[in-house]
Amino acid sequence: MKDKIEALRSKFSSELKTVADLSSLEELRQTFMSKKGAIQDLMKELGKIPNDQKKDAGQMINSFKQEVNEHFEARKKELEELALKALLDHTESYDDSMPTGNPCGSYHPITLIQRELEDIFESMGFDVEDYNEIVDDYNCFEALNIPKFHPARDMQDTYYLTTPNQLLKSHTSAAQNTIMRKYGDKLKKYGRPIRAVFPGRCFRNEAIDACHENTFFQMEGVMIDKDISISNLIYFMKTMLSEVFERDVTVRLRPGFFPFVEPGFELDIQCLICGGDGCPSCKNSGWLELCPCGMIHPNVLKHGGINSEEDPFEYTGFAFGLGLTRLAMMKYGVGDIRVFNDGDLSALSQFVSR
Repeated sequence: MKDKIEALRSKFSSELKTVADLSSLEELRQTFMSKKGAIQDLMKELGKIPNDQKKDAGQMINSFKQEVNEHFEARKKELEELALKALLDHTESYDDSMPTGNPCGSYHPITLIQRELEDIFESMGFDVEDYNEIVDDYNCFEALNIPKFHPARDMQDTYYLTTPNQLLKSHTSAAQNTIMRKYGDKLKKYGRPIRAVFPGRCFRNEAIDACHENTFFQMEGVMIDKDISISNLIYFMKTMLSEVFERDVTVRLRPGFFPFVEPGFELDIQCLICGGDGCPSCKNSGWLELCPCGMIHPNVLKHGGINSEEDPFEYTGFAFGLGLTRLAMMKYGVGDIRVFNDGDLSALSQFVSR
């Protein structure tokens, strides 16, 4: 047993030195620490050795397991610090107190991130659409399976206008019905999938702090065709994030309730401002809600004229609402969302078009 542990210790030490990112580190951890890993194989061999040797052998295995785990944690911390340093270096040392030094002006960071995302989704076959900032109650709520007096309306503190049934758009999902009706005929006649993203400005009566604003930007996206599944949704989200951040990022997918999708999810990204340690931008949780998403509810597809009552599941699709403002915060290392709307040129001029 001692010889086997020494051989594994040597192998582990050698492979740990070659690990250069968190993804590779997790693969190595699975090789040694998972239920089917090398250490578990050692535990299984305990039954094959004499009883008078089991105690010593078990202690050696546990000691080796603890040693491996400590090395993993230490290397993980090193890699996370390196990743954060690389991100901060990539953000061109953003400092909102620096005086402006660019007399020619620059694009707003939200514009930069929006154009980058439009290019990414266009490369994946998505159309880029525009939509109104003033919408009606039907498109903003009822067409999205949120009828009058539905409790989900309380989740959005909406700005209503004096004109009946008119309001400031509270989410980019308000464009879904219009997009479905615009492209629905091509889907049914020619089998062309509906693939569209529609960025825009949204408005909610929020209490303003480091991570909330009453005026913010989102990008809605939908894909509708036959046999669309959650796997398609995950693929497009991972592809988009890896393109934006130019590296692997840590994300988590957890259940979430939204009336216009079923099932619904929250896609969170590990905070890149603090590296997951906790800061005001992520409410000290280490995570930032980035992308509510899910499979489009059958009622929404029916409202959009995609499916009929006779065949409510002929077509399926996914939808996502990406927070452009929060994505810009992560991309450029901005710790306070209010920087984007306060009009301070000394801060905004530090962002340049790529």
